[in-house]
Amino acid sequence: MSDLLPFLKSMISTPGLSGYEEPIRRIIEDAWRPLANELSISRLGSLHALKKGDGIEPRPAILLAAHMDVIGLMVTGITGEFLRLTQVGGLDARVLPGQPVIVHGRRDLPGWIIQPPDRLLPGMYHANPVPLSHLYVDTGLNERQVTQTVRVGDLISFSQQPLELKGNTLAGHSLDNRASIISITQCLQELQDRRHGWDVWAVTTTQEEVTLAGAYSSAYQLRPQLAVVIDVSFAKSPGCPEHNTFDMGKGPTLGWGPNIHPGLHKSFRNIADKLEIPYCVEVMAGHSGTDAFAMQVTADGIPTMVIGIPLRYMHTPVEVVALKDLTRTGHLLAEFITQLDVDFMGKLSWDD
Repeated sequence: MSDLLPFLKSMISTPGLSGYEEPIRRIIEDAWRPLANELSISRLGSLHALKKGDGIEPRPAILLAAHMDVIGLMVTGITGEFLRLTQVGGLDARVLPGQPVIVHGRRDLPGWIIQPPDRLLPGMYHANPVPLSHLYVDTGLNERQVTQTVRVGDLISFSQQPLELKGNTLAGHSLDNRASIISITQCLQELQDRRHGWDVWAVTTTQEEVTLAGAYSSAYQLRPQLAVVIDVSFAKSPGCPEHNTFDMGKGPTLGWGPNIHPGLHKSFRNIADKLEIPYCVEVMAGHSGTDAFAMQVTADGIPTMVIGIPLRYMHTPVEVVALKDLTRTGHLLAEFITQLDVDFMGKLSWDD
């Protein structure tokens, strides 16, 4: 993982809010160029990297998807020298006061998310979490300077620096879902020296946090025979229910539910058991909350699997992952791909 850690740090230090992913796409494109035969960009901005197989053409294809967009904020108004906010994607306002941010105006401005003193807030908010409508960004500029530099609709991204914690873990914002891009990168690296009959589409999708538009459009454009979505899952942390969370550092989760093809689930479990890769089964009784919801129903239907990476403090600026979960996930993907044979689709049944 040591060779991929700088790449991960660079990704979570790069903006790329939903619908505005170009900065992070450039970073990933540079990293994937030597690992793929072809690179292209979809009409909605998703990155497509093709790693060709060595089977007889026309070859079947598997799509590995991880979304590259992240949550953040947008300017909705300017009150004096302070910026009013709204959210892009799901945010918990309780964790926002005191967070450092970058305002992407006519030029990038550092700032802080602030709230009025407790005694000056409406009574209902005294000693309680303050909603987003009462939070602001202070850039330190005066009113004239702010109005010359910032416009309504400008983006605001978190700027907390990555922090290596003990236990081979990393903390920072945007690990949802830049962590999964590391797993796909690990897979592509392993495939450089291994034979695989199927073509592999590695895709970083756009707008997962708001519309799933990148997943719908890329799956429709590429029409793979199989799709595997890699995303984060809830890791155990204080106050979280045990039955809905998973141990960080003890392997990925394998999704199970109507959004996941049971034959694919079984295949991944068999390979993980054979390789002694630890995992947990994650029950997804309805919408998986991932790009898989879109990919499964694209065109005439794509058999789809969901793999989760346990993540603490999801949708906050201080998310935490265990780095070995990322590499284990990448290795599991590479093993699955190298074991795909030309008859796999003929043997795949929903009743598996």
